[in-house]
Amino acid sequence: MTAAPKPFSSRLAPEMQRLLQVVADDSGPPVDPTTLPASEGRSLSEQANLRWNRDLPDMASVTDIVVPADRTLGSADCRVRIMSPHRASDGAILFVHGGGFAFCSPQTHERCARLLAIESGLSVVVPDYRLAPEHPYPAGLMDVIATLRACLWAPQSTGALKGDILVAGDSAGANLALAALIHEHREGRQTAAGALLFYGVYAADFETPSYRQFVDGPGLTTGKMQRYWDWYVQDSNRRLDPLVSPVRASDDALLALPPLYLMAAGIDPLLSDSLHLAARLQSLGRSERVDVVPGVVHGFLQMSSELIAARQALADAGSAARRMTTNRQP
Repeated sequence: MTAAPKPFSSRLAPEMQRLLQVVADDSGPPVDPTTLPASEGRSLSEQANLRWNRDLPDMASVTDIVVPADRTLGSADCRVRIMSPHRASDGAILFVHGGGFAFCSPQTHERCARLLAIESGLSVVVPDYRLAPEHPYPAGLMDVIATLRACLWAPQSTGALKGDILVAGDSAGANLALAALIHEHREGRQTAAGALLFYGVYAADFETPSYRQFVDGPGLTTGKMQRYWDWYVQDSNRRLDPLVSPVRASDDALLALPPLYLMAAGIDPLLSDSLHLAARLQSLGRSERVDVVPGVVHGFLQMSSELIAARQALADAGSAARRMTTNRQP
């Protein structure tokens, strides 16, 4: 008889609890954007994220470019925001923003991206990829892959110069970042030197321990994730594709991945996704670092202007990025 899995701690860190209360007091009763038409939910999400993008850290430069459509991929012209810190090293981080495949933008994640740039010493490149449900899978993924190729093959256009390229992403963005690496390996193409993956969604499995325990949040809920998936890939059979659910990739595909740094939030329906991915990698003999930040909710990295834990987590991610770029073998 198999023992039941131990429950995760549901205790919010004191500063997380205080911040959630402040947000509730300031904003009033929450509105679930996934219950609205996509365009309305997107506008609501953009407005809510304004709070987390005040007092933006100073950058040496912030520029927007357009990565042209790639007909071989089926990608579209993609606006990309490039944030370069002072005294930046060569190389860059391609950061794929989260938002359930349907919401958010480079603007909603700008403070987070700027802090990652400062902590890593690398320029951060954020693509404004196409969003579901208007553009379901694989539209957004193809835009991300086209941007990755631009970073690798036309580095000066994306501020990367000649250094290593890392990929990163939070939530759905972590899914897209990891899927991009798997796709490029499948195609026999050069990929990134490493990846920073923050509280990612790696499969459409709503029966995991964390989905069950944190079904009603706080913050992200199981119901919201189900609606996001319905917008991104409605066909349940197609969700088994490794480019949709990267944890289902073959052993060979996972072994071929560059070094990964995994970070998860302790109070999050997606916590099991990161733990299951880490376990899968470990079963193959890999030893990825996995940091579970206790007492914080999904999306906490967005809250760096008011949450010490978010600033510390981004510093840890920056350190991981530095290790990936300085320890790489020639």
